[in-house]
Amino acid sequence: MTFKKPQTLQSIAEIIGAQMIGDANFPVLGTNEIHMVKNGEIVFVNHPKYYDKALNSDATIILIDKEVACPEGKALLISEDPFRDFNKINTHFTRIYNFTEELHDLEVGEGTFVHPTAVIGNEVKIGKNCHIFPNVVIGDRTVIGDNVIIQSGTVLGGDAFYYRKLNGNFDRLISVGNVVIENNVEIGNNCTIDRGVTDSTIIGEGSILDNLIQIGHDTIIGKKVLIASLAAIAGCCVIEDEVTVWGQVGMASGNRVGKGAVLLGKTGVNKDLEGGKTYFGQLAEEFREYLRKEVKLKNL
Repeated sequence: MTFKKPQTLQSIAEIIGAQMIGDANFPVLGTNEIHMVKNGEIVFVNHPKYYDKALNSDATIILIDKEVACPEGKALLISEDPFRDFNKINTHFTRIYNFTEELHDLEVGEGTFVHPTAVIGNEVKIGKNCHIFPNVVIGDRTVIGDNVIIQSGTVLGGDAFYYRKLNGNFDRLISVGNVVIENNVEIGNNCTIDRGVTDSTIIGEGSILDNLIQIGHDTIIGKKVLIASLAAIAGCCVIEDEVTVWGQVGMASGNRVGKGAVLLGKTGVNKDLEGGKTYFGQLAEEFREYLRKEVKLKNL
């Protein structure tokens, strides 16, 4: 999430009541999740296992639960509960409506048809010559380009699936990001595309999604990607341009698939995959290698 105007380390520390290490006027441009964080943004960390990752990330402000050595050129916010205070910062700068209020500030381009049964949140932008079918739900801050088709029952901008276990219960990280659908995208029936936790979930220009597809928070789908029915792609993934994802593919969070790759049906992706190759298997491997193994097994 990028703040509408830059903040200072001191102003953020005052919002959450945290100790600060660094110049009081140190600039703070926004917040972001660890996989997506950029220079000038806050990232949170609340477990020693991930201290080094957060401190050495592109984040320049680290919200942490222990006083540690501050890397050069960065600042720290010391909090007894960074997860809670990350939520507090995000909701301070982004109001969460979740369809409880209809303020709208809706922009709809020329030639676009929106069925009367569609439900649209606040601060939504829809481009020209789009077709929004019955019973589509479009969450707050969603941005849709030109010539986009969204078929019935699809939900854009639902909450991210991002929780921690706290006192025997699940505690949600509040989603303040959005969904961006670029030009010439077609999305089938009953798809669910979650908004980013702090950034954008993006469906790239010219991509086509079949029915019953799940796209997790902060995932980036490239241009002219084809995704078949029942694929489930977790959060913070990157699928580069012109990838083909066949039915029932499952992809774990934080992985990247290179340009032009093909994932055959029921492939499981638990690591980064190079582009320009075809993959198959419960744990994805090159299809030719998979076939060689099958032949060897049959010849035993």
